[in-house]
Amino acid sequence: MKKDALLVQANPHKNWIKKYSEIRNHSVEICSPLEIEDYVVQPIVDVSPPKWHLGHTTWFFETFILQPNFPGYEVFDPQYNFVFNSYYETIGARVIRTDRGNLSRPSVSDVFKYREYVDQKMDEFLQNGYLTESLESLLELGLNHEQQHQELLLTDIKYILGHNPLFPAYKKENTSKKETAGNFEMISFPEGIYEIGFKGEGFCFDNELGRHKVYLNDFKICSQLVTNKEYLEFIEAGGYEDFRHWHAEGWDWVKQNNAKSPLYWHCIDGKWMNYTLNGLQEIDLEEAVCHISFFEASAFASWKEKRLPTEAEWEVASAHLEWGKRWEWTNSAYLPYPGYKKEAGAVGEYNGKFMVNQMVLRGASAATPHGHSRNTYRNFFQTHLQWQFTGIRLAQ
Repeated sequence: MKKDALLVQANPHKNWIKKYSEIRNHSVEICSPLEIEDYVVQPIVDVSPPKWHLGHTTWFFETFILQPNFPGYEVFDPQYNFVFNSYYETIGARVIRTDRGNLSRPSVSDVFKYREYVDQKMDEFLQNGYLTESLESLLELGLNHEQQHQELLLTDIKYILGHNPLFPAYKKENTSKKETAGNFEMISFPEGIYEIGFKGEGFCFDNELGRHKVYLNDFKICSQLVTNKEYLEFIEAGGYEDFRHWHAEGWDWVKQNNAKSPLYWHCIDGKWMNYTLNGLQEIDLEEAVCHISFFEASAFASWKEKRLPTEAEWEVASAHLEWGKRWEWTNSAYLPYPGYKKEAGAVGEYNGKFMVNQMVLRGASAATPHGHSRNTYRNFFQTHLQWQFTGIRLAQ
């Protein structure tokens, strides 16, 4: 997200109030189509109940901004630190992740009261000049943290509804743009020394910092994402039955989970159907394939006698690509850039502690909030996960 330097300099509090209100309201808008029962469900460990997301993002502002910096602030409920802390060991004990779905209390109405209380106090905090220059970066981190959870909200809501036997639609109307697969080409890049990492003005996460040089051999990268039609060809060619295309761990995953297709695909009466946010629909062959694990992406690339790009290749090529429809798996492990240094205190737990056993995804997806993407953004997930809006771009 880019900050308008002139606006910040001229009236910083007004600018932050507007930005805070818009982002916080968007989380509520995402949840507006839900029934009350939808807010509490946790089908798997990776999915958090929508109610928990709403509380956790509120807890961030209460814990890191209001409590230590707003004189006389009283917490809404002392138990909420235990309920809504996610993984911050510095902050104290917390409900373990697998138990979030057992939280019938606090109620949904209590969580919305919590949001209203904290939002009112944040408005007072910002209106009355308590936001110092040193706190601006923390506030902006909190807003970007909320945007991350907005994407997770949509992802988790889709999983909750997509595993309901009735396949209910999140929204009845289809507001998404119809995708049309263009003619693909392999774009060539010469070998050489390139620079990657964040530079310039505006916000970035700490894992994007440490702009540095990388040497790349000449490579080619596909101008288009892999489509459902192409992936269906992989399925019909026996891709899930041929161990030669899979990592050993990926082949174990296939057998243990009886994997046969991307998440949300269902073969019903000989016809492939796909659960979407608009309900169960026949697969659109022209759409970019979605909800693919790293194992599946890598196996498909092997079947096509190609590979996944590295994150450095992806970033170098990004100016020549249309990206943003799917988070794109790369063949790069999630590791720190040269010179990476964790921040002191709880904020230092934000990214660095996860730099192990994860692969990097680049770009953004249809679920990413407006203004929350850039070509240096480093997303990361474990190799077996499908529930994010992930896709495939090939390289060679």
